[in-house]
Amino acid sequence: MKNHNHKRSTFSGKLGFVLSAAGASVGLGNIWRFPYLAAKYGGGIFLLIYILLALTFGYTMIMAETSIGRMTKKSPVGAYASFGRSKWLSFGGWINAVIPLLIVPYYSVIGGWVIKYLVGYLTGNGSALAADGYFSTFISDGFSTEICFLIFAGITLGIIYAGVRNGIERVSKFMMPILVVLSVMIAVYSMTRPGAVRGIQYFLVPNLKNFSWMTVVTAMGQMFYSLSIAMGILITFGSYMKKDISIEGSTEHVEIFDTAIAIMAGLMIIPAVFAFSGGDPDTLQAGPALMFITIPKVFANMGMGTFVGVLFFILVLFAALTSSIALTESSVSTIEDELGWSRKKSTLLVAVVMVILGTLSCLGYGPLASVTIIGMQFLDFFDFMTNSVMMPIAAIATCLLVSRVIGVEKIEEEVTQGGKPFKRKRVFNMMIRRLCPIFAAIILISSVANAFGWISM
Repeated sequence: MKNHNHKRSTFSGKLGFVLSAAGASVGLGNIWRFPYLAAKYGGGIFLLIYILLALTFGYTMIMAETSIGRMTKKSPVGAYASFGRSKWLSFGGWINAVIPLLIVPYYSVIGGWVIKYLVGYLTGNGSALAADGYFSTFISDGFSTEICFLIFAGITLGIIYAGVRNGIERVSKFMMPILVVLSVMIAVYSMTRPGAVRGIQYFLVPNLKNFSWMTVVTAMGQMFYSLSIAMGILITFGSYMKKDISIEGSTEHVEIFDTAIAIMAGLMIIPAVFAFSGGDPDTLQAGPALMFITIPKVFANMGMGTFVGVLFFILVLFAALTSSIALTESSVSTIEDELGWSRKKSTLLVAVVMVILGTLSCLGYGPLASVTIIGMQFLDFFDFMTNSVMMPIAAIATCLLVSRVIGVEKIEEEVTQGGKPFKRKRVFNMMIRRLCPIFAAIILISSVANAFGWISM
């Protein structure tokens, strides 16, 4: 039996919401994923397309999801079900609810890698981390990756256990300002290295020669990740938002915060890599390994490398934790709402799922390396399924819910409560009705076709 009498937690105010939502957005997606994708897909042109998408597609999805959450005061499954009992509505709610549950285990594995590197720098072993083959040896050792993963997962679950105001909001208010200060310090240091200017130019100045169709598809995919769209998080956070807070104002703050941190991450990493590799394009193509292989080499070659390494990995750890907290909260909230369980019991269930799926991702590069799904290790497969398949479907479901079921007018009523303005109403209407579903479908089709080798990207 569902228990609808438990009082819903709330954020203390706008700052609590903005910092928690920004904390959800600013994670490994910005600091680990964004710089390597920007480096790989054309630098400045990628950045330009990303910003345009964030201000249109991203803005629309944040507004829609936060409004649905606040309107219904429920997490994704309940929120969708509030508008009718049809099959596709319950499917839309569940896909939004399941995504965080699949992301958080492999996300915590990468969080564990970050802990390992931070401990390495803290104990003065920075030069070992920069050695050739260190990273691949470490991730293929199932035991030590598992320990690091369990530590990271334990920290996340502990904060969730404490609740919304005591846990999530308090941690975000503490971590986010530190994150900003650290990223500015490291970016300034990186940009003032000899030879870094070419890296700054590559990253900030759009060059049409570097443009390809994949630049657009990748920027769209990154935007889902970066802004925490289509993961049920914003519906959940919206449900904790008080009625007197401006949804549009909060959305703008989240957009600015998130994009600024992504740009800072690019400025921390790309100029440094240029400076130390002499602008070797192959180094920039390092992909996901950029943070764990290339960056330690960069730090090893600079004065104060160990100190900067410590700062950098503290920054990454904070960012990873704020996001894993948001992802886990979304899952716990759904279980509380749907099964009427207590917060403690719900957190325990999520913990069990996290440990099982996370362990698969941990061992996928070691003892289980021979086991692949459509040619991918477990971690890559979970990343592909969530980011390239399920999130676009969840985004399409949200667009259909708003345009076909709730009606754009109802969203407008929610946004303008208490006389608040809805400045970008026309952008919102056009995007939610027409362009967002088309964009999401393009990501879905391109990614699946690429995974099966029908097209090469």
